[in-house]
Amino acid sequence: MKRIFLLVAILATSLVHYSFAQDHSGHTQSSDLINLYYKTKDALVAGNANLAASKSAELVKSLNSTDDKTVSKAMKVSLLEHAGMIAESKELKSQREHFAGLSDGMIALAKSTKLSAEPIYQQYCPMKKANWLSSEKAIKNPYYGSSMLTCGKVVETIK
Repeated sequence: MKRIFLLVAILATSLVHYSFAQDHSGHTQSSDLINLYYKTKDALVAGNANLAASKSAELVKSLNSTDDKTVSKAMKVSLLEHAGMIAESKELKSQREHFAGLSDGMIALAKSTKLSAEPIYQQYCPMKKANWLSSEKAIKNPYYGSSMLTCGKVVETIK
């Protein structure tokens, strides 16, 4: 099952560079996506599975209403899969597993289209071997929460 998710993520990432076009309304939609992603991340940092599920459900709703010019169909499938799994789960461990896939998709999206007027920091957890996005440089690890809150580093600034 993980291999299927990985293949979908790789396919979506490779297609994303060819399928993005953006207009003013697309910027509003994409900023909603990054803000809901951040709220999901913050809930995982806090160890709040219910809030992570709720914010991820909002992300699913926002993705479903986003036009194909803002997020390609292939990318949307991948993002919806992982966000949907987070929304459906009430277990932090499962949510954090799917957050890695969601983050991979959001990183590809952030590198392909402008999601925010502010810098976006790509951060990396060496223990999990996974990335995530943040609106701030300070490390707040969503994969381990309070047990390893500051584990990680900024690997790239996306402008």
